[in-house]
Amino acid sequence: MDHIEHKLTNCEIIFFNNLSAYIDTYMYFYGSICRGDYLQGYSDIDVAIFTDNENSTITKIITFLSLHKSEVKKIIYSADNTNKSHVLIKGYKLMYKNPEKRLVVEISVYNNKYKEYVLYENARKIELPIYIICILCILKILYYRLNIISEKTYKQYKRNILNVVIKNNNMFLVI
Repeated sequence: MDHIEHKLTNCEIIFFNNLSAYIDTYMYFYGSICRGDYLQGYSDIDVAIFTDNENSTITKIITFLSLHKSEVKKIIYSADNTNKSHVLIKGYKLMYKNPEKRLVVEISVYNNKYKEYVLYENARKIELPIYIICILCILKILYYRLNIISEKTYKQYKRNILNVVIKNNNMFLVI
């Protein structure tokens, strides 16, 4: 968390430290929190967790966050690996929102066997050209602050921009 701590509020730092201690697992931050297009109080914070027992970890997370098991979604996607071949990655996603603290967290849980592949994919979306960061910032301002584009449009443009820049051919399914 050291590399992103300066972007988090004290409340967020405490939240992530407490969650990490509760589930007894390290959390990997990825997405805009690791780039220049993160907007404090607007952007969600993406976290990946790797474990040998996904069900146990998810149970701990939903208990800690007071969520319901139905809020956990299964995901499957095909991703590139370092050898440029594809691997089928299975995992789980859940969203946690705390409007009072302006905190939105997207938590992904994967088996340790996918760690290398997921970290590789996430790293590909961190070091982006400055013009792409600027475009993403403008897009976020249009959506979050000015409310002149829909959530669907925002997500579609963001996904398309990232996919073109990193030449991403991955298929992503939420089950």
